[in-house]
Amino acid sequence: MRCAGIGELSQSMLRLSASMHWTAVVTLALRNLFRQKLRAALTLAAIATGVAALILAAGFVEDTLIQLRESVIRSQLGHLQVYRAGFSVSSAGNPYEFMIDDVGAAIRLIRSAPHVDAALKRLSFPGLISNGRADRGAFIEGVEPSAEEELGTAITIIAGRPLKDADLDGVLVGEGLANALKVVPGDALTILASARQGALNSAELRIVGVFRSYSREFDAATVRVPLGVAQEIAATDAVSAIVVSLDDTANTALAHHWLQPRLGAIRLEVRTWQELAEFYQATEALYERQFAVLRFIILVLVVFGVASSVNMSAFERTGEFGTMMAVGATRRAVAGLLLLENMFLGMIGSAAGAVGGSAVAMAVSAVGIPMPPPPNASVGYTAYIRIVPAELAVSFAIGVCAVMLAAILPAIRVPRLPIVDALRRNI
Repeated sequence: MRCAGIGELSQSMLRLSASMHWTAVVTLALRNLFRQKLRAALTLAAIATGVAALILAAGFVEDTLIQLRESVIRSQLGHLQVYRAGFSVSSAGNPYEFMIDDVGAAIRLIRSAPHVDAALKRLSFPGLISNGRADRGAFIEGVEPSAEEELGTAITIIAGRPLKDADLDGVLVGEGLANALKVVPGDALTILASARQGALNSAELRIVGVFRSYSREFDAATVRVPLGVAQEIAATDAVSAIVVSLDDTANTALAHHWLQPRLGAIRLEVRTWQELAEFYQATEALYERQFAVLRFIILVLVVFGVASSVNMSAFERTGEFGTMMAVGATRRAVAGLLLLENMFLGMIGSAAGAVGGSAVAMAVSAVGIPMPPPPNASVGYTAYIRIVPAELAVSFAIGVCAVMLAAILPAIRVPRLPIVDALRRNI
């Protein structure tokens, strides 16, 4: 049986050496893939497992970042924020130093921009809040209740109800601040703060609800009141910022590019959520580095896992390669054939891993993964594994490259053997 197989292969090599047509090389490479079915299956399993692991890890990281990003946007920052020019380089000493006075003109211009869904006015300043038993320093944020409710889908009302436009004396308190003051919806609260001109103003309000956002620090220091109430306390019609909500987070850069020169002409500046969310930037950088290390580890594992199989296969076929060179195939053609076989092996294994990884990702996402609260947060979330086309392509390429790397050494070593020594392996 062995001699018959070699004879058949020799005839194929004679035809190959006579024509050297690429289709003949590809056909021969494909025929050689599964000559050792068990070894090929184990090799494919190693490749597929590595690729599937990359896809699952990438999908998990992508979902974590997307959920964190949307929580940041939908609970506090919006997609863009517009300030008076110079705000980004100013100190935090005077909250009224950079105010937007001509709010109407700015709002009209912002709403004319592409991809803009809403433009929300905010007035923010520090103050002192008291419930009659204890005092706390707090960050007072005047908002438009109905508009903020549409934007703030990531804010959870854990007690009471949201602010309404009709709440002329209502206040919404962060969870941490409510716990510190031991207050609940219905309790009275006094806000004392400096007005724009320097005088001290106060307002007697009643708590309508307690909220929880993505940030524990924000919840521990913030109260939200209707914009009109905040403007009465600050004695001004101006606002601190205009928060811009877009139709899709992916359009942030486009909207920023459109708005910045136009708002700059009226002495306003635009900042994106990425510039404002320092915590998100640090988290994203950390995950990217961790995943880069994971990719490298999986690449090394696949290379070493496949290398033994590839080397063993090449060693067993030394006589075959000697026959090929004896009937006229060049050493370069032999090396190319070996690399081509392993490239096809890597492509099949990577494709299987991509399909398998995607199937597992969909199955896991149908159920979800309960996760503990992330750093600086007080509530957990349900994670999913997203199928990211770019990561599928990268993982596929890593699987193929790993097999090609494992095949380089045999492809260099085997063709260099003397033909006579290689032919002795057929005996």
